[in-house]
Amino acid sequence: MDKDPQKHSILKSNKMDRRPQLPPVNVAEPLTVRSVLQLYFNTFLGANFAESFVFPLDVAKTRMQVEGEEAKKTGAKVPNALATLKSMVKNEGPKTLYAGFSAMVARNLIFNSMRVVLYDVFRRQFIRVDENKKETLSVSSALMCGFVAGCIAQALANPFDIVKVRMQTEGRRRQLGHKPRVSNMFNAFTGIYREGGLPSMWRGITPSCLRACLMTAGDVGTYDLSKRFFKNLLELDDGLRLRFLSSMCAGLAASVLSNPADVIKSRVMNQQTDAAGKNLTYKNSMDCLVKTVREEGILTLYKGLLPCWFRLGPFSILFWLSVEFLRDLEGQTGF
Repeated sequence: MDKDPQKHSILKSNKMDRRPQLPPVNVAEPLTVRSVLQLYFNTFLGANFAESFVFPLDVAKTRMQVEGEEAKKTGAKVPNALATLKSMVKNEGPKTLYAGFSAMVARNLIFNSMRVVLYDVFRRQFIRVDENKKETLSVSSALMCGFVAGCIAQALANPFDIVKVRMQTEGRRRQLGHKPRVSNMFNAFTGIYREGGLPSMWRGITPSCLRACLMTAGDVGTYDLSKRFFKNLLELDDGLRLRFLSSMCAGLAASVLSNPADVIKSRVMNQQTDAAGKNLTYKNSMDCLVKTVREEGILTLYKGLLPCWFRLGPFSILFWLSVEFLRDLEGQTGF
């Protein structure tokens, strides 16, 4: 009987490598069914953990973007992020800071999880491994993978985005004397469906997908590229310092790239419709863009940038550090 320990070790290794794998596998760590599911749920947990800290800034950002429409009619000045938050708490109560959070959690299960998993699958087609087992990825490839992944994920998650925007702006609507529109996530879904049927769930899909494309390219793509860049430039190991630096860059890039599309998306999704479900303010996303720039100036596309950055910056740091922490616990390599 052959008792060669080296041969026994090779046979054992071959058996372990028979785990079901998904293409492509041309990188150091193969893509398996298990690793995909782990990444999917890790990103879901990481996104909700991060959102629990920064969600009030998302509400303030949406309010500032929508209230610009009221300001152009009345001539009033749009308050800054801090003033918006104070006004919300004073006039509507502290609970309004987390208006729409349930919709955000549901959206995270689709959008945040899907965009990171899809990016990981797509990028593997473009990663090259040299003789030293060093992985390289071009900037254009990373941004393209993020662009496509974000578009697909947002197309699936768009109904939850509409619900989130409406729940976030409901308190302000009631302050202005408008008829109550939503009270919870289920109520918001049924209300949107009554307005225009299933197609109304994808209102604002163009700016919404554009924003998601730019944000995913800026966030996930920049995080991936920054890790590779700082690792080589500063000779850092894949640890806390490298991940912190990379996530800071990711948050800034995502904010700058996505804010203009975010402004258009919020206005299109929040606008009134008639009994037939027809939009009353903007015909489509392009019409919204043209009217916004013509009536308020091009800089209005960056209205809410500060709360957007204050939100996406900490969100990106908390999100990526928590995802990487979970990967470490599971014995995986860094993202």
